[in-house]
Amino acid sequence: MDTIKLKYGCNPHQKNAQIYCDKLPIKVLNGNPGYINLMDALNSYQLVRELDISLNLPAAASFKHVSPAGAAVYYPLNDDEKKMYFVKDELSELAVAYTRSRGADRLSSFGDFVALSRECDESTARCINKEVSDGVIAPSYSEKALEILKKKRKGSYTVIQIDKEYIAPKNEKREIFGITFEMDRNDVIFDKSYLENIVTEKKEFPKSAIIDLIVATIAVKYTQSNSVCYSYRGQTIGVGAGGQSRIHCTRLAAEKSDRWLLRMHPKVLNLPFKEKLSRNTKDNVIEQYLNEKREIDLFNEETLNLYFDGKVEVLSEKEKEEYLKNINSICLSSDAFFPFEDNIYRAKRSGVNYIVQPGGSIRDEEVIKACNDLGIVMAFSNLRLFHH
Repeated sequence: MDTIKLKYGCNPHQKNAQIYCDKLPIKVLNGNPGYINLMDALNSYQLVRELDISLNLPAAASFKHVSPAGAAVYYPLNDDEKKMYFVKDELSELAVAYTRSRGADRLSSFGDFVALSRECDESTARCINKEVSDGVIAPSYSEKALEILKKKRKGSYTVIQIDKEYIAPKNEKREIFGITFEMDRNDVIFDKSYLENIVTEKKEFPKSAIIDLIVATIAVKYTQSNSVCYSYRGQTIGVGAGGQSRIHCTRLAAEKSDRWLLRMHPKVLNLPFKEKLSRNTKDNVIEQYLNEKREIDLFNEETLNLYFDGKVEVLSEKEKEEYLKNINSICLSSDAFFPFEDNIYRAKRSGVNYIVQPGGSIRDEEVIKACNDLGIVMAFSNLRLFHH
């Protein structure tokens, strides 16, 4: 029996934590992972593995508290995205996927666990090294990448290697309050075949939407339910996780999606930050700048001198609305059916034109009608993806 002793369980007072298996498929190459680290690692690796299988593209994920803050496949960065993500160097395809996953929700990714679908190369390791992160899991590491990562966090950064040939048993078990639960694993790999049952008047998904719907759906498969995910250009841009009400998930994911899109507004891209500000400080300032109800007054003299070299113009709510209303190719996936059409109307306000959901609600026809009225293409996958 292979065993790895852990720092502690979910919390420091929960001692005697370990993982074990007849033959563990992972090796800890550096650091000392905790219980939640490994929950993040094993869930996130499944996500990126399935993205790579489905789309045959390098994939990456940024996980926090057993849900993705971001997930992405390789999709070339445009100039605005490079500026938004603080990219100055040429990146490998895997490094681009990582940069996208980390950039989906940079505030939520602070202190994340990273998953990579392919060997971690030097380019990706250098990107990871710039961020505040707890650890990384990948099937292998180049010699230079491992050297870089082993020095991160004063040598304590967790680096895990997983056997890429490992296939989990079909049956899985967990224990709650001394009682063992058992079921078949959710081993379905979502691909474009699940997008064929288009139920709306509009009947075509462009190729870019097919990629984005697959990204969003595999992401919600590994997001604590209820969950809704918005995606665009090969990455998630808004994840609404763990809500008891689906409309609340839809709203939360929409708000995150809107903020991601607004980060490319010219006023945001051209904020005159002081040169020595950290990336995390810039992220926090941008969040405040985009927030109508700011916790910090960014426009008083003291704050301006602290963060900026030059004048800063307010981005008005009207300007935000004008910018966002021109975007209409966002994709959305839901882990279960939409019980009411209010989700569709809210999604449309954030530029959603393509949707996949399982279907099966007694109000399916009302939801379909809302999509038809708004010109949205929607498919029923007939595949519920609750995750707990």
